[in-house]
Amino acid sequence: MEKQIAVITGTSTGLGLALTEQLANEGWKVYATMRNLDKCQPIRDLQQTGLSVELLQLDVQSQESVDRAIQTVIEREGHIDLLVNNAGIGYIKTTEQSSEEEYINVFDINTFGAIRCTKAVLPYMRERKQGRIVAVSSVGGLVGQPLNEIYCATKFALEGYYESLATYVTPYFGIEFMIVEPGGISSEFANSVLKGVASSGGFQKDDFEPVINDYMGNREGRSDGIFQTPSQVAEVIITKLHAQPLPLRVRTSEWSEKFCEFKTKEDPTGLLQTKAVVKDMLGK
Repeated sequence: MEKQIAVITGTSTGLGLALTEQLANEGWKVYATMRNLDKCQPIRDLQQTGLSVELLQLDVQSQESVDRAIQTVIEREGHIDLLVNNAGIGYIKTTEQSSEEEYINVFDINTFGAIRCTKAVLPYMRERKQGRIVAVSSVGGLVGQPLNEIYCATKFALEGYYESLATYVTPYFGIEFMIVEPGGISSEFANSVLKGVASSGGFQKDDFEPVINDYMGNREGRSDGIFQTPSQVAEVIITKLHAQPLPLRVRTSEWSEKFCEFKTKEDPTGLLQTKAVVKDMLGK
């Protein structure tokens, strides 16, 4: 039986690393990619266990780098069954305090990075009329949040992109899409976000200080299920990959489901809305 081939971005730590390990344990051959190969030791450790994991350099901010990595996989394997667009960065800062360079960078990684990778794999999946593309979004891709407007905007855009692709690429070419919407993930991701705020001068002491104090104070000591481990989120993704058809949207915990319920109650998987658009605009 032909081994299934997965490509995952952002695998040096957190969810990408956990998903690499769990997919490989399920029998997949996983191409674990990252921008900085100096951070590859966790992947090397997985390789030492005998799991079918290959390491590739891929910078989602460079179409040339993305194309080169995808072409390498195609040359070696002949096909790609699954792309997981996991690479991303967090960002907490008000619009007024953000520089143009900062918010363009967040969009370039979180939104355009996923588009670059999708653009690279689509021709190969379309040729075979099969394949699955998973985008790691956030509850922030459905629900706007204080101090997170730039980050949420990148995820809203990401979700709009994949929701639109699903209206024609799925029915005409057999490629399925799944948008994953976790709440908080207890990993270095959150810590790096806060470090990024500090390194760029921190929150300015201005009119927004009461908002910032409330936000940071409410963040401490949360015990209502907002946070999941990377392994827990990876388990949800793998479970949903077995579903037929693939759900368009997946919240990964009871907390994230409840957080978004006013927007998702009538159509939790997103498939009803997609079908309605396809019928209305394409007559299918």
